[in-house]
Amino acid sequence: MTKQKQYYEKDHIDFLEKLWGDGFMSPGGPAEVKRIFDQIDASDKKILDIGCGSGGISVSMFRDYGARNVIGIDVEDDVCQAAQERVVRAGLERNIEIKKVVPGPLEFNEGTFDIVFSKDSIVHIEDKERLVIDIFRILKPGGYFLASDWLRSHDNQPSLEMKRYLDLEDLGFDMASPDRYKVALENAGYRNIKLTNRNKWYTKQAEKEVLILSELRRQEFEKISSKEYMDYSIKTWKAMITVLKTGEHCPHHIRAMKPK
Repeated sequence: MTKQKQYYEKDHIDFLEKLWGDGFMSPGGPAEVKRIFDQIDASDKKILDIGCGSGGISVSMFRDYGARNVIGIDVEDDVCQAAQERVVRAGLERNIEIKKVVPGPLEFNEGTFDIVFSKDSIVHIEDKERLVIDIFRILKPGGYFLASDWLRSHDNQPSLEMKRYLDLEDLGFDMASPDRYKVALENAGYRNIKLTNRNKWYTKQAEKEVLILSELRRQEFEKISSKEYMDYSIKTWKAMITVLKTGEHCPHHIRAMKPK
């Protein structure tokens, strides 16, 4: 996992949760998580949540999807603290563990998890190939890797528009292409690999989001940030919409199974 600190201010956590839902720090909130889990039975399963953020998804996996145990991991103190507080408030300390980890290999034994999940956090990890091999190792036979991630349509040099967006975002994004993901998953030994392009959905969603931020609820968001922060955020969103519309920015759902 990346060493760069990403969501280091509580105000930023509050900002994202106000936009996407309590405990959710990435687009689509609980509805998008439900789509990722489509036709996957998580009941009585042990799940690893990579990049658990402020813990909303980890709690939902137990409450809404029937997981037996969930371990949520992240690299940042602030989000791990927020996630742990959420777990305690829910009274789920016996079922959900939040762990701060250091960047590098996943420190779990072979065949530990039924499902390894990640929501829009692998974009921060440079070596996708090593990561999917490591996930394969800790999955049980027949287990699933389920994720969404922010991808680019190609692995060549990003366009000027994409470079501008990445510079504005300034979150250490390291986007890979769908082709790179597919090859990495195949080489690691996964089967039933499925990559689903969510570009059309998020292009429409992002346009709604920028309208919320710039007009409909601007004052609401400005109260937990500042005028300058809002101006910069709106500028970043508009740059993102540009590369969404060209298709170069193409969020995907990722699904792959470790053979039985």
